[in-house]
Amino acid sequence: MTKQERSWILQDVGNSAYSITITTAILPVYFKSVAAVNMTDSMSTAYWGYANSLATLIIAIMAPLLGTIADFKGFKKTLFSIFTLTAIGSSALLAVAGEGQWFLALAIYVVTAVAFNGSSIFYDSFLTDVTDDSKMDMISSKGFAYGYLGGTIPFVISIGLILSADKIGISTVLATQLAFIITAVWWLIFTIPMLKNVKQTYYIEGKPGQISESFKRLKATLNDTLKNRNVFFFLLAYFFYIDGVHTVITMATAYGIDVGLDSDRLMVILIAIQLVAFPFALIYGALSKKFGARNMIMAGIVTYTIISIYGFFLKTEFDFWILAMLVASAQGGIQALSRSFFGKIIPKEKSAEYFSIYNIFGRVSSIFGPLLMAIVSTITGESRYGILSLILLFILGMVFFWKVKDGERMEAA
Repeated sequence: MTKQERSWILQDVGNSAYSITITTAILPVYFKSVAAVNMTDSMSTAYWGYANSLATLIIAIMAPLLGTIADFKGFKKTLFSIFTLTAIGSSALLAVAGEGQWFLALAIYVVTAVAFNGSSIFYDSFLTDVTDDSKMDMISSKGFAYGYLGGTIPFVISIGLILSADKIGISTVLATQLAFIITAVWWLIFTIPMLKNVKQTYYIEGKPGQISESFKRLKATLNDTLKNRNVFFFLLAYFFYIDGVHTVITMATAYGIDVGLDSDRLMVILIAIQLVAFPFALIYGALSKKFGARNMIMAGIVTYTIISIYGFFLKTEFDFWILAMLVASAQGGIQALSRSFFGKIIPKEKSAEYFSIYNIFGRVSSIFGPLLMAIVSTITGESRYGILSLILLFILGMVFFWKVKDGERMEAA
């Protein structure tokens, strides 16, 4: 790998710590048990949901315009730096939100979520700058793979600190606050190579003019996307199948509790998923060389369809372990190859703009899967039917993806 490719991958090692510690595991528990300690469970859960929805809405509004601006010469690196450093700083700032300070915790969290997702747009779009089409699948897969491994390290350190807080003479609250700082420092360390070594190779000459002109460019790009059959059907397929993937990831813990697993066992399984996902993401990247990224993405969709069916019959902890390993075998590969596949069919000099649309499809789609699962579970009174309903998303994704041709790059206007 080149220095640029390695530096790009290391950024995934850094920002993955945010995903597991802040978004998934530690902050949600800290918010409910400390920051919102005086609230009822239902109210604190509702406020947490509102904060996530607000962050999604903000980035969905901002992303297309930011992507349009980032494609001009010299702007992508600047915007990446601003959003990444803001996300890192605000992640550390979460440590100042103490007991009962739920509004402060939520306000800082919204900033971290917006900045993290904004930085992800520019980070993903740099894939076309750091490598060529022949290596794109492997580099993207290595990003996800080492991200799983790297994100697990500060998470395990943080969990160990929290569990041993009494033994080392500090409170659990302080240990949790230190976990936020550990996450931020880890992310910062692995961001330095990206800031030093990666540059914008493909760009549009000139400078962004008035906001109205940027919106005109965005409108033109959306029109081009609708006219290009390959890009359009990929985004449509991605909307459905990645919705199913995100739903399985976000709802797995709640589903595990519903079938009788305790929180400690679920935490162990969560760490195991991260570790197993590491080699499988690399395997997907290697197999894409032989079978093609398109076929491997299709294999991932089929795997998730099997996961939805198997989840319906799940009864024991051993069954949940099997389900977790199936998830681990596919989640990194399907996300990594989706990113590189998209990078190979769009114009490179407009990558930030197109990846902003790509990320919006991924973010907005994540609303519908949990909603579908919740509605079906409510109607039937069984969570099992909820997870079974996700088959619909994967079938739709498969149908639309079948119409996509591999490797047809969209030419710039």
